[in-house]
Amino acid sequence: MVITYVKEGLPQAREDRQDLSDQVSLMLRVIEAEGEAAVTRYARQFDRHDGPVLLSDADRARAIAMVPDAVKDDIRYAHDNIRRFAQAQRASVTDCEIELAPGLVAGQKLIPVSAAGCYVPGGRYSHVASALMTITTAKVAGVPHITAASPPKPGQGIPPAVIFTMDLAGADAILSLGGVQAVAAMAYGHFGLPGADILVGPGNQYVAEAKRQLFGPVGIDMVAGPTDSMILADRRADPETVAWDLVGQAEHGYNSPVWLVTNDTCLAQSVLAMVPRLIDTLPEPNAENARRAWDCFGEIILCDSFEDMARVADEYAPEHLHVQAEGLEWWLNRLRVYGSLFLGAETTVAFGDKCAGPNHVLPTSGAARYTGGLSVHKFLKTVTWQRATPEAARPVAAAAARISRLEGMEGHARTADLRLRG
Repeated sequence: MVITYVKEGLPQAREDRQDLSDQVSLMLRVIEAEGEAAVTRYARQFDRHDGPVLLSDADRARAIAMVPDAVKDDIRYAHDNIRRFAQAQRASVTDCEIELAPGLVAGQKLIPVSAAGCYVPGGRYSHVASALMTITTAKVAGVPHITAASPPKPGQGIPPAVIFTMDLAGADAILSLGGVQAVAAMAYGHFGLPGADILVGPGNQYVAEAKRQLFGPVGIDMVAGPTDSMILADRRADPETVAWDLVGQAEHGYNSPVWLVTNDTCLAQSVLAMVPRLIDTLPEPNAENARRAWDCFGEIILCDSFEDMARVADEYAPEHLHVQAEGLEWWLNRLRVYGSLFLGAETTVAFGDKCAGPNHVLPTSGAARYTGGLSVHKFLKTVTWQRATPEAARPVAAAAARISRLEGMEGHARTADLRLRG
């Protein structure tokens, strides 16, 4: 495989995470020991919000009333797409059973977790889409209780549009909390709520580290890093469309890499010249985020063939992979390593980020090599069962006893021997 870097990014720096890890570990220990008092104290310190943590029905109603009808309609449109896609995913997996031999029956059941905690990030942007992606998916999976948490704006609380979205998606409880304290409150079951069996949703480095440390007793969707996006494009691609699609994803943050892989030199050079100009037209701080991401980590890679382009994509394992090249069916069948795939110039990653239907909580930092993104399956436990008649148990018992003794496990063997009597 021969590739040429028209623009090469800097290596992603490996952050010294020890200080971050120590901070999060201390906070989790304090919250576990002191409970709601510690959560409230951290909320005042870090969220700079001293209002109620658990939103009442009246709080919800007041916030919902503030949201314009046009905004509600857009959110409902996105919710409907996300809900119906999640329902299709849920229908793709079912309970089953098989008679392995006469009288020996085994099966599987899909049981939703009892409680989920959905984190909805705040910060620079109000992430209504993240609320839809996490809460809606848990609801469709059949989770009986869903707690949602989002950072409040200082002195204001959670933005009304986010509260409306959480309510629409099916949140049973809403916590006005951000960061480690929000993740811990959901995991430990504070404020009279059930402790979460699984924690999901994107967040900053503190949220990701808290989820990582809590994993084990509590499930998580994934440990997320900076978002990333790759475009595969040929000579037919429109340079302005490609450039804007790169810029649009770079605005996520200063450490969000975007990559163009192409077999056309003219396209590569056109996009290289165009991206900085497009970034300059963005408002601040979006322009600064995109500029730093592009200058430091943006790449343009020139390949000889479609196959080489596909190999680069497989090697990078991008979170978002967008094909703007001919032969879309070939790409769909060939590409194997990505979080979510966007086929054709008529789609864009922003569709998936906001409202198209498939989930936008996706593997980053190369994790697409071994996992997909958030789905109803994350909220379902696939458990198995078996039963046997006395006659069917005999050959199973005989084999189990022999294998147990082969392994040196005499106690196991004797439990099997019991089933051979009579």
